[in-house]
Amino acid sequence: MATQITPSSPARESADGLAPQGIAPKGRVHWNYVAPELIESAIRRGEGTLADMGPFVAVTSPHTGRSPNDKFVVKEPASEADVDWGKVNQPISPEHWATLKADVQQYLNGLDDLYVQDLYCGADPSTRLSVRYVLPNAWHAAFVRNMFIRPDIAELAQFAPNFTVYHAPEMQADPAKHGTRTGTFIVLNLAERAILIGGTRYAGELKKAMFTVMNYLLPKQGVLSMHCSANIGADGDTALFFGLSGTGKTTLSADPERGLIGDDEHGWSAEGTFNFEGGCYAKVINLSPDSEPDIFATTQMFGTILENVVLHQPARTVDFGSQSITENTRASYPLPYIKNHVPSGRGGHPKNVVFLTADAFGVLPPIARLTPEQAMYYFLSGYTAKVAGTERGVTEPQATFSACFGAVFLVWHPTKYAEMLGALLREHGSQVWLVNTGWSGGPYGVGKRMKLSYTRAMVRAALGGAIDGTEYQADPVFGLQIPQWIPDVPGEVLDPRGTWANPGEYDVQAQKLAAMFRENIKKFGDAVSPSILAAGPRG
Repeated sequence: MATQITPSSPARESADGLAPQGIAPKGRVHWNYVAPELIESAIRRGEGTLADMGPFVAVTSPHTGRSPNDKFVVKEPASEADVDWGKVNQPISPEHWATLKADVQQYLNGLDDLYVQDLYCGADPSTRLSVRYVLPNAWHAAFVRNMFIRPDIAELAQFAPNFTVYHAPEMQADPAKHGTRTGTFIVLNLAERAILIGGTRYAGELKKAMFTVMNYLLPKQGVLSMHCSANIGADGDTALFFGLSGTGKTTLSADPERGLIGDDEHGWSAEGTFNFEGGCYAKVINLSPDSEPDIFATTQMFGTILENVVLHQPARTVDFGSQSITENTRASYPLPYIKNHVPSGRGGHPKNVVFLTADAFGVLPPIARLTPEQAMYYFLSGYTAKVAGTERGVTEPQATFSACFGAVFLVWHPTKYAEMLGALLREHGSQVWLVNTGWSGGPYGVGKRMKLSYTRAMVRAALGGAIDGTEYQADPVFGLQIPQWIPDVPGEVLDPRGTWANPGEYDVQAQKLAAMFRENIKKFGDAVSPSILAAGPRG
């Protein structure tokens, strides 16, 4: 006889039900299902399919990346003076919020099934949020359960949410009625401590919306919020890896020789660093067991969620090389699926900080040591290339500047985060490195992407102190200190100009990128000190 899914134990249900969320559902509410229950429900409901070895596969088309132009922040008195209003933080009125929230609640009330997940955001108990997700799909519930910190079942009856996320992926907003741009909406109300997400099935919105919230709340408490991964060595040395999606945060932090604290979002407080999440959300395009064995292993496990990957039929094996749905294919898995993870999600003050950039111009060195002033300049610049598929409409890498390596997730003005980082770097004596995981020997379309094996060797040498005493040479355009020797890396790779067939063409491209840096930094005006401005590329 087949095993039947039974109603959730009362111990997993809030005593107040969903009344605090303004929801009186007509259908069933599935409280805090664990992964097997959620995957069983998702299969039964036809939300996706199981692939070979057990991961669940969902397709989110037409949205296969974030929709940053559809994200809004409610303009209300409590937070209005704090928010850096503009293209990133688009204002929406309290009246439009109230109308949209009521319609989302009505929509959720009318569904036959709702899934509730009560989770923590933040591994530091003194600053973490208790977040209640209300969702119509079992697989989205499995996703957030993977991504955030899971309370013990014994804690759930007393769980008191101080933030709520309402998810309505199939509901379309009415711009005329709700004040949105399109039918898609990600709307944050910092005063009400609530988020509305709808019109998109892309699961990444569920995690990044909470990151935006942490980027607002933590600096108010004197804690720096960071778009970075983190790991820790055998000697207890913590390292941070800043970078936008696709630059290597997840790949480079998943090092079998170091413990993984987390792959994407962290805080830096007076006590050290801590993860916001309890899982990882890795890009898996062209994933292979040879280049990324630990991440590949997670894609062969039950409970992992694979987004927008293509399956070979009838075996249902994953074609990691296929971009027929999107290049932004993803895997969501709990942090313990990485065998050398750090269970506490916490580390010390970082000894090393790595800025990752995917240079589409092919002119930045593969690794360089930064002075404190250069660190602040390149942190504010946040130069990289948007990788195809990460955002809607991006079909090939595009040079971009994203302040603090995550401008689309910031709420305060970028200089607030930069000032906090600068103070922490000075206080703890952290060494900062710039690592180019992008192109060498020419720009995108001509040169080649830097070999992962070389990048790994460079990062390990930097973190392990193997190049502390080597000779360094200043780049003539960018002024960056380039090591002249690194174990297991050919010497010619270290000189970006020497990798080009025509050095004159390199010079043109280098000056072009340098000019872009100088133009970009102007937007911060007088907020950038002369010493930091002087640390940028030379004219």
